[in-house]
Amino acid sequence: MLSAEILNRLRAWNSRIGRRLFAVSMIGMSAGACAQPATDAGEDRAAERARMVARQLASRDIHDRRVLDAMRSVPRHLFVDPGQAAHAYDDRPLPIGHGQTISQPYIVALMTQLARPAPGDRVLEIGTGSGYQAAILARLAAQVYTIEIVEPLARDAKERLQRLGYDNVAVRAGDGYAGWPEHAPFDVVMLTAAPEEVPVPLLEQLKPGGRLVAPVGSGFMGQELRLIEKRADGSLRTTRSVPVRFVPFTGKAAEER
Repeated sequence: MLSAEILNRLRAWNSRIGRRLFAVSMIGMSAGACAQPATDAGEDRAAERARMVARQLASRDIHDRRVLDAMRSVPRHLFVDPGQAAHAYDDRPLPIGHGQTISQPYIVALMTQLARPAPGDRVLEIGTGSGYQAAILARLAAQVYTIEIVEPLARDAKERLQRLGYDNVAVRAGDGYAGWPEHAPFDVVMLTAAPEEVPVPLLEQLKPGGRLVAPVGSGFMGQELRLIEKRADGSLRTTRSVPVRFVPFTGKAAEER
């Protein structure tokens, strides 16, 4: 038989081992509890956006800090079809259905940088698509009005932008050829589909000192990105940027062709 002293020592040793095992167990539970928020944070994919900005934008000619910050903050993967979400931060356009695409991140950033939206500006966008460009503009301007001719895309974009909290974006389904005259004039007008020539109503709704950015040209191979600035006297100055490939402008602009 064991003496009372030995039994007491064994009980004390077992007690210490039990406390250590309990502590280890609690550490494991804490580690498990921290894993879930990390997973949730990963769904935001902020690290991928940071890499996109560093490799695709800042390493090229995108230097506007406000534009880079907006591109870093807007969750692009929520503006593409779920089946394309894995490629949301690749340097390429992606299909969004109905024969339309979301532009590659570089082109979105370049057009935004050329447009120079300021905090108090009112912006008109023609070609909402999935709403991604509108979301970028909404981070930089006071109000964005965006028109999409494909009604299902307009409906989905409106719901998406509202759900994500972009309360300063108004979405309308319709032909963007005539613009949105009841909210004109605009500091910035942006076209995300290519007309052969910029529709006159859009130029008329651009205020003096305003900037219009659009892909212009016929077909996929003959387009170029243009910045059109309206001087104080109403005259226009056009700066040609880079060759681009956008879906063609439809509706009345297509009928005129």
